[in-house]
Amino acid sequence: MLLDFSVENYRSFYRKKTLDLQSQKLSEDAKENVGQELSYNVLKTLVVYGANSSGKSNLISALQMMEYCVLSSVKLNPNDSLPYEPFLLLKNNTKPSLFEVSFIRNGFCYRYGFSYTKTEIVDEWLFRKTTKRSVEKALFIREKEGIAFEDQKFPEGIGLESKVNNNRLFLSLCAQLGGEISNQVISWFEKDFNVASGLNNQNYRRFSKRQFHEKSNTSQKALDFFKTLRLGFNEILTREEETPFSLNFVKESSPLYNGSSETIKSIEIESVHDLYNSKGEISGSISFSFYEKESSGTQKLFDMSGPIFDTLEKGGILVVDELDAKMHPLISQQIIRLFNSPTTNPRNAQLIFSTHDTHLLSSKMLRRDQIWFTEKNEAEQTDLYCLTDIVLPDGSKPRNDANYEKNYIAGRYGAVPYIIND
Repeated sequence: MLLDFSVENYRSFYRKKTLDLQSQKLSEDAKENVGQELSYNVLKTLVVYGANSSGKSNLISALQMMEYCVLSSVKLNPNDSLPYEPFLLLKNNTKPSLFEVSFIRNGFCYRYGFSYTKTEIVDEWLFRKTTKRSVEKALFIREKEGIAFEDQKFPEGIGLESKVNNNRLFLSLCAQLGGEISNQVISWFEKDFNVASGLNNQNYRRFSKRQFHEKSNTSQKALDFFKTLRLGFNEILTREEETPFSLNFVKESSPLYNGSSETIKSIEIESVHDLYNSKGEISGSISFSFYEKESSGTQKLFDMSGPIFDTLEKGGILVVDELDAKMHPLISQQIIRLFNSPTTNPRNAQLIFSTHDTHLLSSKMLRRDQIWFTEKNEAEQTDLYCLTDIVLPDGSKPRNDANYEKNYIAGRYGAVPYIIND
């Protein structure tokens, strides 16, 4: 489970901001929205609101960038540059970008982070403990002066201090050489953590198609979910096709074509609908090409079904930018219920998403500590805060019986567009 994530000097985030998924002691009835592991109480879902260009997408991009840095570090050559994207609206800003994450995996709580510039890793650290109240132990700490660790706590790092390149993560080098602890951390980013776009759902369409084609357990759960939403179809059919293509990617009529060709396998899907007679009675069925006949919202829901139900099955973390794009608000609510419910989410999977759908605020599905906001200050820097952090003009804090949607639209919580009227 993800406990928290911090970012500093990345895009619109200049000062260090932390997204905290540990639940607070509140009077809310929604106890099922909280999962427990290693004595931690952790939120299963978290939503981020904010005006356009306030930093919502940059927050999710920061999560994805940290994942990319960790997983791609092993491929770097000594002179390769790092994906350094600092805050650009501060003159002469050369401060390192920083990412840090705390998470639970295989009976341990890890805290891992690093800071870097375009050319080098400036700092890197890994800590671990067994429970919330136990003492956190440093496994290694990397600074410009060198890398320090105790042999007994991190034996896999022995002898590697001088072998890591300036632009490469020490964690990555240790994992590549078979380190047990470092591979646990790398594996969390690789297997338990997934960032998806709610706008460009074609990125994971192939994965969802494969799940249905292989008739996996998750595909059946997805189909049952589709039926509860009454999308109009009763079944999804798949078939694998071989498509020829030229190795030269040129037409056969071109003088450059050399006759070489191969085939690639693709999965095509169809949706099965009931067929009715003139009396309105079901008299058979008919199948349609899914991506030609179904609505864009239904297509998005299918494309997202793979990551959603795979995350629920494995107990991972799914981060989605613009979850509500192309979908009805009631469908978004049903997806959130999947993660909040202990019945459909027995492994405490987590969903973090951004949205403009204010109906979620009036549904009473979310606790106050599950509702977060992004807002830019006068210097165009993004602030990140929770509903429980807000102090109202009368000195009070938002109550659990308040009309969150109405207050948010009215600007009482900030994070809304400021429109200048001529």
